[in-house]
Parts: sequence; structure tokens; C-alpha cells
Amino acid sequence: MTEYDRIMETVSAIRARWNEKPDVGIVLGTGLGALADLIQVEAVFPYEETPNFVRSTVESHAGRLICGLLDGKRVVAMQGRFHYYEGYEAREIVFPIRVMRALGAETLVVSNACGGLNPQFRAGDVMLIEDHINLQGVNPLIGANDDRIGPRFPDMSEPYSKELLAKARRAAIDSGFHAQQGVYVSVAGPNLETRAEYRFLRAIGADAVGMSTVPEVIAAVHAGMKVLGVSVVTDMGLPDALEPATLEKILANAAAAEPKMIAIIRGVLREI
Repeated sequence: MTEYDRIMETVSAIRARWNEKPDVGIVLGTGLGALADLIQVEAVFPYEETPNFVRSTVESHAGRLICGLLDGKRVVAMQGRFHYYEGYEAREIVFPIRVMRALGAETLVVSNACGGLNPQFRAGDVMLIEDHINLQGVNPLIGANDDRIGPRFPDMSEPYSKELLAKARRAAIDSGFHAQQGVYVSVAGPNLETRAEYRFLRAIGADAVGMSTVPEVIAAVHAGMKVLGVSVVTDMGLPDALEPATLEKILANAAAAEPKMIAIIRGVLREI
């Protein structure tokens, strides 16, 4: 079975219970699942019951696909994503994005928790992603290309939509806070970085570092989707003032900043 056939098999299984065309696909990252509670749910698909989906093994990821209405838009939302460090292949990580596109979604909103590298940032800030650097060592487009999914050599001059970035900035201002903006670098993980690695990542132009998002964005751009990326800064990777970061602290900071992320995403949805 080809990748396209697997995508269509999953789409058929979803449409058997939810025969709607989504406007937007949403990926909710570490500690950022509360937005799902605001969706007027029409159907829920646990990953383990969805054909060709792998399972999310991260403790803070619910592992289900939620379909419904949010601020007047029909959405399909991943409550929990897949990561390279879980042992999955790149094509497995991005498979849900391709399913979203095949269902009809033309826009992808992707969120994550990240470590701040820019000394002007603080834990609890929200950063709008304007560009990215892929240091994961993998790419979901490697291998034979299927033109039914996307072109062989997709252009990446604007992986994050400038139009959606402008809407996100306005949404933050309207909600009474300033959203940072910068470059996200994705690494394999699962360990956090050393002092030397933080210095290196900052030197090559990154403002924040995480272990996700980039494969999904590559697949979305390949499929012709517009992308908005929103990062919540949960800890700071400042090499000369580095403090140990624990999952508990990261999740707590993500939860504290989550209302800002939700305000941005909902504000953008209202304008799409």
C-alpha cells in the first residue's frame, strides 16, 4: 500500500463518522491541550483506533483527534503529536498532517512548548514562529515523491504565512499582551541541550529550541497548506545563567502561558 493509499484509507475511516470539510487543522503540543476543551465536539478519534496512526507515548499528550467547531470554523485538532525521539519515522510523524489536508484543511496551526534562546525572552512568553532551522537530521519528504501529495521540490521561502503572522500579532495586541517573534530550531531530543549547544543554536540564528513542529510544517507546505506556528517559552536556555529544567516545571510554565496561546489561535480563527 502506498502512502497515498494509507492516507485515503484513514480519511475514509474518519468520514464514515464525520463527513465534514475542516477549515483548519490544529496541532496541540506539550502541555497545550486545553484548547481542545473549547471545541464543540462532533467526533473524537483516539489514535489507537484510527487506521495508520501511531500512538502518542508522551505523558502530557492525550492522543486523540478531535473534530468539531471552534469560533465558527470547522477544525480537526490533534490533542498530542508524535516525535522523532519516540522512535517514529518522519513519515509517521507527519501522517496526520497529510490526513488533515486530504480531508480538506487548507490552513495548519501548530503549537509547541520550547526553550528560549533569545535573552530578551522570558519563561511564559509566547513566540510566533517566523522561520525555522531543521537540525533533527530527518526530513519527511525523503524517498519517492507522490505528486498527489505534493511536489518533489517544495519552495520554503515562506514556510510560515506572513498573512497569518500579521493576524496573530493583532490577536495578541487585542488580548492585551505582546507576542515575541523569532526563529525556531528543531532538534532530535529527548535530552535538553548542553551549555555549548545553547551557544551554538543562538549563534546560528535561533530564538527558541524544541523537539517537534518542523517535520509537520515541511509536510504541510509540501501539501500546499498555509501555516501558523505558535511557541510557548517554558524555560530559558541561557548558557551563562543555566538552571536545571524538569518536565514538571516545563508543564507548569506551559499551563500558565496557555491562555495567551489560546487567545492568539482563537483570534486568528475568527479572521480566517
